[in-house]
Amino acid sequence: MFADKTLLITGGTGTFGNAVLRRFLETGIGEIRVFSRDEKKQDDMRKAYANSKLRFYIGDVRTESSLRDAMAGVDFVFHAAALKQVPSCEFFPIEALHTNALGTENMLNAAITAGVKRVIVLSTDKAVYPINAMGISKAMMEKLAVAKSRVAGLNTVISVTRYGNVMASRGSVIPLFIRQIQEGQPLTVTDPAMTRFMMTIEDAVDLVIYAFEHGNPGDTFVQKAPACTIGNLALALKKLLNSDNSIEVIGTRHGEKLYETLLTREEMAVAEDMGGYFRVPADNRDLNYSLFFNEGREEVAQKSDYNSHNASMVDVEGMCQLLLKLRCVQQAMRGERAEV
Repeated sequence: MFADKTLLITGGTGTFGNAVLRRFLETGIGEIRVFSRDEKKQDDMRKAYANSKLRFYIGDVRTESSLRDAMAGVDFVFHAAALKQVPSCEFFPIEALHTNALGTENMLNAAITAGVKRVIVLSTDKAVYPINAMGISKAMMEKLAVAKSRVAGLNTVISVTRYGNVMASRGSVIPLFIRQIQEGQPLTVTDPAMTRFMMTIEDAVDLVIYAFEHGNPGDTFVQKAPACTIGNLALALKKLLNSDNSIEVIGTRHGEKLYETLLTREEMAVAEDMGGYFRVPADNRDLNYSLFFNEGREEVAQKSDYNSHNASMVDVEGMCQLLLKLRCVQQAMRGERAEV
């Protein structure tokens, strides 16, 4: 499907964008465009990959005109541009709104105008029952994407992927724990009972590709993934790195959830189990309010959320096996400074 096609990745200098490049550059894809506002990271990527299939576009999703220029001639879009740090968004919520919600609206308008065939919008567990500004802005992003999919239809197929913790991504806890172990510091754990889904960045790319291949307008896709407590994660890293560092419980941070929820019970009532994934079709009801007030769904009350408290849990040994897949962990085990 990607042979000789042009793919645009917004926010393409991040962890996800680099993983896509590693996956696609040696295939038959025609061109990959990296769109971001970070010229330094773009320059680093240009030198690191040195690949003629790669094109770089400086711009910001907040500015629709820069998106229009980058979108010309594009076949597919992976939309990863976002403000993702919970504390930053909590203290500057209008910035989260401008980038995560309104920036997505700009991107979708530019994609539809340019005749892009498929758009995959990357979302987060924090959009489900949101309790912080980052999650609220991402929930609004999802609503905008589904609403726009009704307008675009099959001309520009817009789908959403939703995933939780990506192991060893920038700003995540695994690189922090590794650095604390290497520097002889206590491992700062917010709450040992806190749970998170454990996905590699390759899993995240697989999810996006699956949504690309199977998505209908407005669909939301979630990958089934194992979960682990933060306490067991810390113990697993200590075991792999032969560490005797102490663990310091520092308490839950502002805006942080005890567990990740990837699907609400309302979504589970309509979700299609596709083996390793769930597909949630778009709610395409209109403003006929009788459907909302006179007709309900009994099965909703019989469903539970899909969250990291009720998903398949891994113990310390199981977490060790997952961690061994990570390059930064492999580097740390060799005594090298871990790179993310």
